[in-house]
Amino acid sequence: MLLWMGIWSFGAAGVVASSRGDLGRWWLLVVLSVSLFWTGAVLCNTVHVIVSGLVFLVLIHGGRNASPMPPNPLMKSLRYAVTTSFGSICYGSLFTAAIRTLRWKIRGFRSKIGNNECLFCCVDFLFQLVETLVRFFNKYAYVQIAVYGKGFNRAARDAWELFQSTGVEALVAYDCSGAVLLMGTVLGGLITGTCAGVWTWMTWSDRVIMVGSTAMLMGMVLVGLAMVVVESAVTSIYICYAEDPLLIQKWDPQFFNQMSGKLHQRLQHRSALAREILTQNQHDTRMQDIFHL
Repeated sequence: MLLWMGIWSFGAAGVVASSRGDLGRWWLLVVLSVSLFWTGAVLCNTVHVIVSGLVFLVLIHGGRNASPMPPNPLMKSLRYAVTTSFGSICYGSLFTAAIRTLRWKIRGFRSKIGNNECLFCCVDFLFQLVETLVRFFNKYAYVQIAVYGKGFNRAARDAWELFQSTGVEALVAYDCSGAVLLMGTVLGGLITGTCAGVWTWMTWSDRVIMVGSTAMLMGMVLVGLAMVVVESAVTSIYICYAEDPLLIQKWDPQFFNQMSGKLHQRLQHRSALAREILTQNQHDTRMQDIFHL
């Protein structure tokens, strides 16, 4: 990533120093930023596949009576990620992060809507649309790619259907680890952009925003590449728990009990909420019948 950023920086510096108008420079920086973001996403998801493969190996071979770990597991996962699975990684990197961020935003906005039924219907339609997209573009697909070698769309669909059928989606829906890691990534980008902006203001005051925003993007990509190691491990644990909870139980019985208890609690909460909505709908229907009579 540092090597690519070094090459990319020459292009960005040439754009900033060029004699083009501000609009032309901004468009060129947008194109370069998309290139940087996609390359960073590809590298992050390559690390995601490598870590996912290793986590599965640790869970399978981590029990007391389990067979020993195969030799050179890291190199095998790396070779698999950059050869057989690389096309799926590049394809999924275009859409996964953007759709996941949009889903978080819509879910947060949906929870704050009051009694405005028209607005609620519009937001609910967008939420259902994004939920459909999540079935085909989600980060859990990379675990299926790492373990089973599936294509991206099939892996994403299988992972989401696995969560729906086992109820683990109730845990995933309330997972805050991605949001916390995203905050760390944004914070790293803000620190980088602020430092670069201050330096530019002291030496090149007319292009502070351009340099600062570019540096912020570079900082976010680098910090995100480090954060993806933690995120991919969490993602792999969810997939392992959905496919075979005994893997988690053999690896760490206390953690397995915590996950099982939390899942049971979430499912009970959803059932109570569904019963409450059904009761309210029945009550509204009876009141309408009485009113018509």
